[in-house]
Amino acid sequence: MASPWLVLLSVLVYGLVHSFLASLWAKVRARRWFGALADRTYRLLYNVFAVVSFLPVLALVGLLPDQSLYTIPFPWVLITSLGQITAVAALALGLFQTDAWSFLGFRQLVQPTALDQPATLVIKGLYRWVRHPLYTAGLVFIWLTPVMTVNLLAMNAGLTIYIVVGALFEERKLLREFGQAYIDYRRSTPMLVPGLVWRPND
Repeated sequence: MASPWLVLLSVLVYGLVHSFLASLWAKVRARRWFGALADRTYRLLYNVFAVVSFLPVLALVGLLPDQSLYTIPFPWVLITSLGQITAVAALALGLFQTDAWSFLGFRQLVQPTALDQPATLVIKGLYRWVRHPLYTAGLVFIWLTPVMTVNLLAMNAGLTIYIVVGALFEERKLLREFGQAYIDYRRSTPMLVPGLVWRPND
């Protein structure tokens, strides 16, 4: 069946485009072409594009020939549903712990002076348990889906690869931004899985 491979390819292409637009190179070029307007609008437009450009991936999952793998029966589906609800709550909490309005791009739009404020390394709340709680919550949500098909499995696999690779690239950005403070933080805090600490060579 070619459908899952097409879904996986679409997710990986989405991830490449998304990562390119999140890169410092792309942001510098936008600033060079559009000046201060880019600083104020880039984050918001980036998020809008990320959502809209993912819709074709979802369309492929739903429209291409597919095959059911499993459906979690009652009462176990209550447990997975609770896990998904917890993941959504953790996602919302993680956003607000790092300034949700800035993450979404609204603060930069209405308060340009916020761009001049130094970034703060958040290590409390959910960030006390993992360095990337938003990614962890996303992974928990997609893998606890009560109905799994071949296409959905391909999409989840692609998203998992994208999230893990994205987290590794974000680590490099955070190291440049916070230096020794981030080195000390990652020595004691897992990247994605609570309790699983990987200590890279610093």
